[in-house]
Amino acid sequence: MGKGFLFFCCSCVILALTIVNLSIGPAISGRAVDDDDDVTWGNLNCAKKKDDYDKADDGSLSDARKKYYEVRIDKCERTKAMYNMEYTSFIFDVVIGFVCGLLGLLHIFEVKKDFVANTGLIGLICGIIGFVLTLVYVIFNGLVFTSNYSGQKKADENGAFAELDTSTGKYKCLYYDDSGDVLSLYAKISELNKKQYNYDKDLHKSYQTAKYDNSNGCTRPGVFDDCEDIDNAGVITAPAGTYTYVDGANTPNCPYLYLEEEDGVSNKDMFDRFLTALILSLVVCLANIGLALFGFLLFRTPSEF
Repeated sequence: MGKGFLFFCCSCVILALTIVNLSIGPAISGRAVDDDDDVTWGNLNCAKKKDDYDKADDGSLSDARKKYYEVRIDKCERTKAMYNMEYTSFIFDVVIGFVCGLLGLLHIFEVKKDFVANTGLIGLICGIIGFVLTLVYVIFNGLVFTSNYSGQKKADENGAFAELDTSTGKYKCLYYDDSGDVLSLYAKISELNKKQYNYDKDLHKSYQTAKYDNSNGCTRPGVFDDCEDIDNAGVITAPAGTYTYVDGANTPNCPYLYLEEEDGVSNKDMFDRFLTALILSLVVCLANIGLALFGFLLFRTPSEF
């Protein structure tokens, strides 16, 4: 198999996989929306978040309050960086995949064979740049995927977000972080494929019992706001007797408080988009290395196309 044919194959892989990425990329497809500001990622204003922090930080902020601002700024900056790199790397990869693929195809059909050395140089330069840009995107995608919190309220596998503390008679939020990172109350993007965040047949059946009933049970999504209040320190202020369910002639306290069940699969869709774009971009990185390598070989020995 000649170097020229391998050069052409690498170009085709870059072009084909990037076209797929253009249709599924979470940012470029417009599916990703920031839940704090309710805007698409391209309209995020990280500078304002920093200004709000500077205005609030007059020396009186507690460590928890500082953490409250810092985690939002970090999330915004990671998100904005991934958004920019998704557009940059995808568009560049499409261009180099098309150009290098077209040049390789022409040479395969014996057209402009005297231009092979220049084609190799173009492939070498484009492969290096494409690899760097795509690798940077992979890094930011991985950071956002594993570190950024989504807008999905976090719950355990049964849909519970708070547990009754029998010693105090109040409910403690399961995922409250004492550091002040209230975003820890939300699921990370890498967790969005779990059953409690999407429609699940077995979980749906369990929600039909009285304990989960919205009108007279332990499903209390509105109470979740108490968990986000730093001053509450992860404790729901209402006493346990406020939340009961009917069990025959008895009305015992809810052992857990639950979110409403999910009846869609949009969270899994977002998880799949991130993971697929990440995997395909890793393959594109390897194809860019191949393009640069075979471009270098063609530049050195154009007669071996």
